[in-house]
Amino acid sequence: MNISVVPEILPVAEPPSVQTVVLPRPQSDAAAAITRGVRRMLAERGLRGLVEFPLANGRRADILALADDGEVTIVEVKSGPVDYKTDQKWPDYLDYCDRFFFAVDADFPVDLIPPDCGLIIADAFGAEIIRPSPLAKLAAARRKALTLRVAQVAMARLHRVEDP
Repeated sequence: MNISVVPEILPVAEPPSVQTVVLPRPQSDAAAAITRGVRRMLAERGLRGLVEFPLANGRRADILALADDGEVTIVEVKSGPVDYKTDQKWPDYLDYCDRFFFAVDADFPVDLIPPDCGLIIADAFGAEIIRPSPLAKLAAARRKALTLRVAQVAMARLHRVEDP
């Protein structure tokens, strides 16, 4: 007895719709390249950072990074001299970090950067600290509040990736 089986033709299933999760990112490609390099360098040094971090004073830090010992670093990314000259909000960040840096590309005229601020030269692949930042320790209460806020923001961003 010869029984032939005819395969059933099933309709092609449409792939599930994929939602794009939008996370904060720098506004220009130049700033994004500098940010990427700085974050890579910070990670190599044991610091983990978030971009466009909202501070309690309403400002947004381009990069806020935490070290294992709780030290807080803020990096202000400048894509060029015009960006630096037109955006002078950086003093508002100083009350929220132990160390403060400007990060720029290799073509930036570094004499514009105040000498009492740290300086990082970066591109999309890495960065180097050219001038260290002076240490100005945060008060314990502010450090605790800021660290908790970092955790909340990071978890909210991760949640948006895991469950868009």
